Amino acid sequence: MHKMKLTPGIVPLIFAAGLAHAQAYPNKPVRMIVPFAEVDASGLVSRRPVRGKDAQAAGFYSVAMKVPESYPTKPVRLIVPFAPGGGTDIVARAIAMKVGETLGQSFVVENRTGANGNIGMELAARAQPDGYTLSFTSSALAINPSLYKKLGYDPIADFAPITLATLIPFILVTHPSVPVGSVRELITYATARPRQLSYASSGTGNATHLSMALFERMAKLELVHVPYKGTGQGIIDVMGGHVQLMFGAIPSTMPQVRAGKLKLLAVSTAKRTSVLPDTPTVAESGVTGYELASWYGALAPAGTPAAIINRLNREMVRVLNQPEVKSRLTEEGAEPVGNSPQQFADFIRSERGKYADVVAAARVPAE
Repeated sequence: MHKMKLTPGIVPLIFAAGLAHAQAYPNKPVRMIVPFAEVDASGLVSRRPVRGKDAQAAGFYSVAMKVPESYPTKPVRLIVPFAPGGGTDIVARAIAMKVGETLGQSFVVENRTGANGNIGMELAARAQPDGYTLSFTSSALAINPSLYKKLGYDPIADFAPITLATLIPFILVTHPSVPVGSVRELITYATARPRQLSYASSGTGNATHLSMALFERMAKLELVHVPYKGTGQGIIDVMGGHVQLMFGAIPSTMPQVRAGKLKLLAVSTAKRTSVLPDTPTVAESGVTGYELASWYGALAPAGTPAAIINRLNREMVRVLNQPEVKSRLTEEGAEPVGNSPQQFADFIRSERGKYADVVAAARVPAE
């Protein structure tokens, strides 16, 4: 190999040139590529860099921590993956109208139905993460991964949670002829009569089915499941005595309780609901740890700037705390929540695990 010979005078010149270059570096902005999504923490590098006074002095891009005060500058699309007039749609529109008024832009609800919410959520997951396409969905987001072999989206990785808007308690009701007045009495009665009591649901794999499947497992009962194509027919058959019990939504079930056609035993949430403050929970009535409720929440596509997520969170939480909105949601049988993006993300993960266990225990076949 040929070796280059350097004279003593050349070496100092090369060293001096290299030192001068090092001292001058950097003389232009330096791009730092981070192969992960940005997070809302000071000092972390963003995929959407902005130059600032300090960044120019150092030669590095700084984190994009603020959303332009003008956001949003155009209407925001809010995808609801269920039909107009349903619970998800009603709550979404109530929140969208108020948030739109505050931010000065319309939040336009777009119903994209099908496959228990999967069609609309796949569309929402593929939208540009720019804050102008959001989604408002239900607990189906946590249930569907256990019910469908293939989803066109990942309920965790493809979304940036904004806030859990409401919890929707279910109420445990029986036909008046069932000789029980509490959950404890029901457990005693059903334990002595394995597979003699049947319960209605609004469909296999639906939250009304899984709420009873969880109750059956935790109380160590053997009940017979009778699925219906919707809540209405199930309620009719419980009122008629063809089926003995069910978990139902408050708006559709309570009128029959007040009319004396159904007997109310408990609510499904961990705490008593403000809608029915005198009604005990299943957990306090003998099934410690029982908790299951439907829920509605707002999400954005993964990769949406954290500052936009936080701004939308602040506005939605503020709306959920308005007396007018609280009153309207309560009338619909919903409990307003309004938590942080991180709390909602943790909640979704927890719900997904819980429903996976319940679906497996109930032996619901995946489609």
